Amino acid sequence: MIAVVQPRLAERTSALSPSAVAWRPVLTIAVAVVAVLLPFAGSYGYHADELYFRLLGERGPAWGYVDQPPLLPLLVDASASVFGDSLRAIRVPAMLCAAAVVVLGSLITAELGGSPRAQVLTALGLAPSMLVLTFGHWMLTSSVDIVAWCALLLFVLRALLRGGGRWWLAAGAVGGLALYAKHVILLAPITLFLGLLMVGPRWHLRKGWIYGGAAIGIVIGAPNLLYQLANDLPQLQMAGALGELDGSANRQLFLTNLIFLLGPGLVPFWIAGLLGTFRKRAWRPVRALGAAYLIAVVASIFVEGGRPDYSAGFLVALFAAGCVRADGWLGTRRLRLGVVAVGLAVTSALQALLALPVIPERTLADFPINSMALETVGWPTFVDQVAQVHAGLDDAERERAVLLVDNFGLAGALDRYGERHELPEVYSGHNELHRWGPPPESADVVIAVGIGAARLAEDFADCRVETRLDNGLEIDNPEQGKDVLVCSQRQAPWGEIWPAYRHLGAYQ
Repeated sequence: MIAVVQPRLAERTSALSPSAVAWRPVLTIAVAVVAVLLPFAGSYGYHADELYFRLLGERGPAWGYVDQPPLLPLLVDASASVFGDSLRAIRVPAMLCAAAVVVLGSLITAELGGSPRAQVLTALGLAPSMLVLTFGHWMLTSSVDIVAWCALLLFVLRALLRGGGRWWLAAGAVGGLALYAKHVILLAPITLFLGLLMVGPRWHLRKGWIYGGAAIGIVIGAPNLLYQLANDLPQLQMAGALGELDGSANRQLFLTNLIFLLGPGLVPFWIAGLLGTFRKRAWRPVRALGAAYLIAVVASIFVEGGRPDYSAGFLVALFAAGCVRADGWLGTRRLRLGVVAVGLAVTSALQALLALPVIPERTLADFPINSMALETVGWPTFVDQVAQVHAGLDDAERERAVLLVDNFGLAGALDRYGERHELPEVYSGHNELHRWGPPPESADVVIAVGIGAARLAEDFADCRVETRLDNGLEIDNPEQGKDVLVCSQRQAPWGEIWPAYRHLGAYQ
């Protein structure tokens, strides 16, 4: 009887004990991340998503939007209310999220038995990574999402290693809250469940704690989920639109983008962590982590539009595991320590160059190494050019004019910088903004930006190109060179023609 019972007991408990957390060095590195991000927070300009969040936030809280859950606009509006309506102010939450990822990654290392040195190695590797610096510099849905992933995985690992059912409940609570930032968090519990089913330990699936955690997550996220059901599942429509627009390109670049999430120099670490979840005896209780990540990669490629960052939370945990293994390999050998130190320094410099606005704006055209950075340049200039067209209208036209733009970035920029020019209301058919239209019937003159002349000719008898947007820096970003047209003599009521202007997709 003893021979039968002992293996079962061994399956339910882990001989691995979590290490004491090296709080002082880890928190020092996390604070250093904020200290590095802060000076760059006001550089270049807003990302289109940030302008969009600001625009949505101005309208007040909502249960959800066509293209995303409600948390990010709420955070941006709250940050602007506390710190002021500025670029640096709305990025404060993103900087704090970056610091949180560094801390959570180190906590995962400690949970896996990593020494203080392994924890510091984790913090030093994560801090300058593109994953942390990019999501810490711009206020994006992923800025919050990656923190939720790391917290959820930390609690799951504690449940698997310690056998404490309450950690499943904590993981469920985090997942439910994360639904208000980004629905892709659902990938974590689904793949972890499949991982447990495939490689175990399956006894967790026979207990009620894991299902209690799932129930808590559903209850917390219920308002958000109910919004989706009540509005014909707009997030599925959005996912389909994104897949059609970018899916093919994302899949072609999947491996490259995956390598640069943490940096080329850190790839051996997280691969070692992945292999360790299957091979390291002390980590047998967490082998589902490695299986879940492999399932998530397949899902990201074939279901989620080819975005490796959608499962980046797993990558943080695997890197943390890899640092535990690397710490054992390093020992006290100076040569190995030197190689790792040099590798981290080189990778850190490369990642900072790619992720942060360190290149002077005037020279960006010659060094277009970051497409997201290019997209942030020129907003005030573009608004000034639209304002010049508006000023050129006669008094009667100005009274009947509205702005009509093709994307939420332009709409947000015109809202942010247009007040000083006394510009009219801005409308767009892009994503959630389509629901804010149509313009009033009295608006029979439009200043249209970025909308094709052929589309406008179907609805207006007279359209003329007045100018083209030019950032003045020869930077090829999505707004550069767009036509600014003035159209009049509308051929049908707005209520009839407005549905044709609706389109879903990311900013581009």
